[in-house]
Amino acid sequence: MKIAAVYGTEHKGSTYHISQLFLEKLKPETSEVTEFFLPKDMPNFCCGCGSCFINGEKTCPHYSKINPIKEAIEKADLIIFSSPVYVFHVTGQMKAFLDHFGFQWMVHRPNKAMFSKMALVISTAAGAGMKSTNKDIVDSLNFWGVGKTFTYGKAVASLDWKGVSEKKKEKIENDVAKLSSKILHKRNNVKPSLKVKSLFYFARFLHKKITMLPNDREYWEKQGWLKHKRPW
Repeated sequence: MKIAAVYGTEHKGSTYHISQLFLEKLKPETSEVTEFFLPKDMPNFCCGCGSCFINGEKTCPHYSKINPIKEAIEKADLIIFSSPVYVFHVTGQMKAFLDHFGFQWMVHRPNKAMFSKMALVISTAAGAGMKSTNKDIVDSLNFWGVGKTFTYGKAVASLDWKGVSEKKKEKIENDVAKLSSKILHKRNNVKPSLKVKSLFYFARFLHKKITMLPNDREYWEKQGWLKHKRPW
């Protein structure tokens, strides 16, 4: 199993350490792990030029930064997205990263490879906000067409990993072991969720009934999705 991990900050705190626990548990079945740290590996904000929608993602002014991550995600069987909670949401770096992938949202040009992939979304906070933070990422993954997404959020009652109590760390390790087992059990039988399929059929309806962007319409026609083919 190949894994691509994207971290919403370069700070190696609780979220990073929990991500590493997952990687360790999944290691026996993992052949390759590729990690990206934001903003180091993708420092740019989307400038809103719309070129990725109109002319294709290769015309994005930040394509040289986006493409290595895009390619690693395409090759991966499991994608891990980790973000500490910043004011009840993902880090600004993670949001900026997700903004750059609007071109592959369902109504535009979803990548067929996503429908057979799994994703794991991880967030931590000293207190609260994990649910809304995870949702920020899960929303994008659903609109990308990712087949199965797991989430893990944990209140650690500390601003750093060193300050997390041993009792909490033991509970986290148990949680990681259980969720890792579910991921491994699912890895050879990934099918799009009902949510993902519903988004696909709604986008398909729009392309059949409404004049969409020419680049997107051409893409859907080329895939055969407006007829009988499906991406799963």
